Amino acid sequence: MTETTHTHPAAPPSGDGTKKRSPEYRLARNVLRGLRQDLIHDAFAYRPLPRRETNGRLVRLLPGRLREHAGWAPHALIVALALLAFSVAGGPFGVILGLLAGIPVLMTLVRPVGAFWLSMGATVVSALFGGTWGDWPWSPGAIVCHLTVLTVVALRTRPRTTAWMWVLTALYGGLAEALFGPAGPVGPYYHSTNTAPVLVYSALILLCVAVWHIRRSAEEEVTAQQTVTAHERSRRTLLEERTTIARELHDVVAHHMSVVAIQAEAAPYRVENPPPELERAFATIRENAVAALTELRRVLGVVRAEEADDYTAPDAPQPTLADLDALLANVRDTGLDVEKVVTGAVRELPQGVELSAYRIVQEALSNSLRHAPGASARVEIGYVLGGLGLRIVNGPVPAPNLVKPSPGAGHGVTGMRERVTMLNGEMTAGPTDDGGYEVAVFLPVASANEGDA
Repeated sequence: MTETTHTHPAAPPSGDGTKKRSPEYRLARNVLRGLRQDLIHDAFAYRPLPRRETNGRLVRLLPGRLREHAGWAPHALIVALALLAFSVAGGPFGVILGLLAGIPVLMTLVRPVGAFWLSMGATVVSALFGGTWGDWPWSPGAIVCHLTVLTVVALRTRPRTTAWMWVLTALYGGLAEALFGPAGPVGPYYHSTNTAPVLVYSALILLCVAVWHIRRSAEEEVTAQQTVTAHERSRRTLLEERTTIARELHDVVAHHMSVVAIQAEAAPYRVENPPPELERAFATIRENAVAALTELRRVLGVVRAEEADDYTAPDAPQPTLADLDALLANVRDTGLDVEKVVTGAVRELPQGVELSAYRIVQEALSNSLRHAPGASARVEIGYVLGGLGLRIVNGPVPAPNLVKPSPGAGHGVTGMRERVTMLNGEMTAGPTDDGGYEVAVFLPVASANEGDA
């Protein structure tokens, strides 16, 4: 006979943590957890009110000495409200009740959440020792104190904490009226109560503060989004400028690589009975040049594929400094009085340097046309030892009030800097003392001896 044993899983003991709690229990636990986190945990932590920034529009209108002290305006306002709460406190214990009304207001400067609890306690004491027939359970000093504390703490904390403070305020007022009001079981000791007006006023104040918090959060979010957008726009413009430079330099590099391939193919035929080693060497040079040219065109093809709708292949060679006179003539036709000055011994420079120099002058003159209409410009080209110097400067605008905002993106300087950086050059751009604008560039060029080395 075979005996079969059946095992059953042990039931979890009742009352332990594995038992599923009801939704009401979880809701109540989350509510109490939120209350403990907002108003009990580190309630008396030291959190001093920071000094306000003095770069606001209204603050900038103040004289210099007042502007320096404008950052302490919130602190001064809180002190003034504390004095007001102290002065309106009455009753036989006026000084003591005044201190109970003023100290919580001052405490909001350093311990805001603790100031709320102190205000609640001071309100109870003021009701017991300074209450009258018409102001139960809130004395005048307690009203000024508690409304001020609620406002300041709401400004310094998050909206959920504000909601908890209002709920506790309503709970205190309701219990005080239920126990000691006209229909209370312990009373009636007082003919009228004032909890309803206090709750209405405090709700309106806290609602305004909540709206201010929401508006401030929205402004911060918009500012952050604008910063990210501006950064992305600047990055995209930088990539576009680099793509443009790469497309232009492709023609220069492709020309040189084609010359290398042609010369390597024709070189063996210029020598009578060349040795096989020489023929193989020139064949290898030609193969490498053709392979490099193919890879260069493939890389540029990827760039052009991304901008196929906007890109059109140039139908003329890339410009050089020899074409600068034609550019200046076109600029003069648009109304810009431009002068050209050349110093040093004019010599032929690498094609990439001449192309970059031409584009820099072109962009600088375009900026002069957009931002300084009616002004005169001067283009200085200096052939110096070790490089090429450029200086494009325009004078001040004759009528600044008539200048309309430029529709351009304002990234022309970025493109010029990219070209200069590519050639390991130096560039400065900025306004001049007379109100104009100057762009100064130095593009290094290796001498013949350095190139041979």
